[in-house]
Amino acid sequence: MVYRYESDEDAFVEYPDPGPDPLVLGAGPPPPAGPSPSRFPAPTLRRTNQIALPSSEPPARADTPVAAPRSQIYTSSQPIEPPTQRGGGRLWQVLIGGAAVLVLLALCGLGAAAVLMDRDPQPQTNPTHQPNAAPSAAEPEHRQDLDSRDTDQAPLTAKELFPGKELVVAAGQQSYQVLKTHSSGSCAIAATGEVADLLVRLGCNQVVRATLRTPDGDHLVTAGLFNLTDKVSAERARDRIRPLLDERQGRFRGYAAGDGTNVVTTAPARVGWQVRGHYLAYALVVSADGAAVKSGDAKIREILFDMIELHLSRGVLQRRAEGGTAGQPTAGPTERSGTQSGSPDNGELPND
Repeated sequence: MVYRYESDEDAFVEYPDPGPDPLVLGAGPPPPAGPSPSRFPAPTLRRTNQIALPSSEPPARADTPVAAPRSQIYTSSQPIEPPTQRGGGRLWQVLIGGAAVLVLLALCGLGAAAVLMDRDPQPQTNPTHQPNAAPSAAEPEHRQDLDSRDTDQAPLTAKELFPGKELVVAAGQQSYQVLKTHSSGSCAIAATGEVADLLVRLGCNQVVRATLRTPDGDHLVTAGLFNLTDKVSAERARDRIRPLLDERQGRFRGYAAGDGTNVVTTAPARVGWQVRGHYLAYALVVSADGAAVKSGDAKIREILFDMIELHLSRGVLQRRAEGGTAGQPTAGPTERSGTQSGSPDNGELPND
């Protein structure tokens, strides 16, 4: 077994010499100078990293009895660095660390200066793109608010809605033939019964309409715009028209344009309507031969969509919104576009 000592200079006696009883004071030679001997015996094996110091006692004579060997002192073989060397190493570390910090601060300062120099305030003082800005941002007065007649005071005209004898609602499609146009300050002329009274009560002061023939010649359509006071009144008209038509308390009138078009005023029709701004757009479609029309007829749904959505809303009213005097973006029409499905739930009902 190996035992630890309190210091490298501690020693212990493996086989103590015989001597006087330590309990007797003054007997025997004085104890050697240095640390007291260890209380525990130590093995005789030597450590590889420790050296044994030679004994200073003279060799025993042959005739002298051999005494038990004295204990050996073990010391560390690891050299101890002088204090002056440790202080010098720390000084160099401090100097090198301080230099590194100074270099880092200098680099950070240069980087910040480069960032500040890269900032160019010139684009703010010389906006070359402003002359080409959108009219709505630079000149809001060039747009039109369609929500009220107060901001959209110019009256409708037949030329605005139907400028020529041919009407092409979309590129690549065949043209509708414009047979006759009509404009009136009395909205009741374009409706009957409770429908006409409703439009008058809600402030309608103008209707512009026309009768057209479809490209294939199989259908006639009367389409136009009612000019109401504001968006709220137009939406009220939109919501009330359906129950009135369901209860047969009124109807939209077709506009006869001569040349055998009187059928548009008498034949069963499919009708659709929707609101954009303070305008109520409508269209009614009849068969050119006066036969009853079917609610699920895809061709009739296409005609209603062409007239109300493509021509009146996206065409006429869009141009009016972009060429007026107020500023409001023109989103989609305010009313649901129920004129495509052909079902009564979408605002399309028989007009008979």
